[in-house]
Amino acid sequence: MATPDLLFNLRNLFYLGAYQSAINNSDVPGLDADAAAERDVIVFRSYIALGSYQLVISEIDSSAATSLQAVKLLALYLTGDKEGAIASLKEWLSDSAIGSNPVLRLIAGIIFMHEQDYNEALKRTHTGGTLDLHALNVQIFLKMHRSDYADKQLKVMQQTDEDHTLTQLANAWLDIAVGGSKIREAYLIFQDFAEKYPMTGMVLNGKAVCCMHMGSFEEAETLLLEALNKDAKDPETLANLIVCNLHLGKASSRYFSQLKLSHPDHVLVKSTASAEDNFERALQAVA
Repeated sequence: MATPDLLFNLRNLFYLGAYQSAINNSDVPGLDADAAAERDVIVFRSYIALGSYQLVISEIDSSAATSLQAVKLLALYLTGDKEGAIASLKEWLSDSAIGSNPVLRLIAGIIFMHEQDYNEALKRTHTGGTLDLHALNVQIFLKMHRSDYADKQLKVMQQTDEDHTLTQLANAWLDIAVGGSKIREAYLIFQDFAEKYPMTGMVLNGKAVCCMHMGSFEEAETLLLEALNKDAKDPETLANLIVCNLHLGKASSRYFSQLKLSHPDHVLVKSTASAEDNFERALQAVA
């Protein structure tokens, strides 16, 4: 008889972006040592997702398990200690005793994806082994514009557990990347999440992106404003609102200012700055 998965709800809250709810509902009774360690990884990654990097750094000490040390490295990296975090990461990955730890490999993939060093990320994640690693591979391949490889990873996930939240999410990401008739299928996945679980900014953004692809910008705006009510500084909500308002012919400068202030390294902020620089140079060239 299969034992119940005591962390099922906690994992789902984290995967769907309900980070505060994951923290609030993390007191799960009856966990063995391995499950308790996984619970702690989810909780600390939730704090990281909420921007509480220093809390994670201060609470995970040097005696903690490898998986938690890896999460601490991610927090250090995101505070700006990139060189130190990457140096430690490479040292640990080369250690035969801990280098194959799946959480360490996952964090390595996340950090190298942030660095846009996709080959180095895949070196750590490509062998998979967990749904989290396969889902990260899907994201990496999509960033590389290789939906064919992302599809292969998704098929592995579907063979493991077709109904798993991560498998469904990866399916939706791939559908959006492929586009066309697949957009409707992605929308239905997010709609299913909305009906089963608490509505999160991630799910609202997913539905909104699908709506924009289908030309329903008014519906997308409604969904994004609801997401903004949940988190006024969420970078994806602000970026999507900028795009949506441009299509609706509405002013988007306030959202852009918010994005620039709270997330100066966001790809939309950087690409806009680059375009403005190029425009200024072009003007000076013909002046």
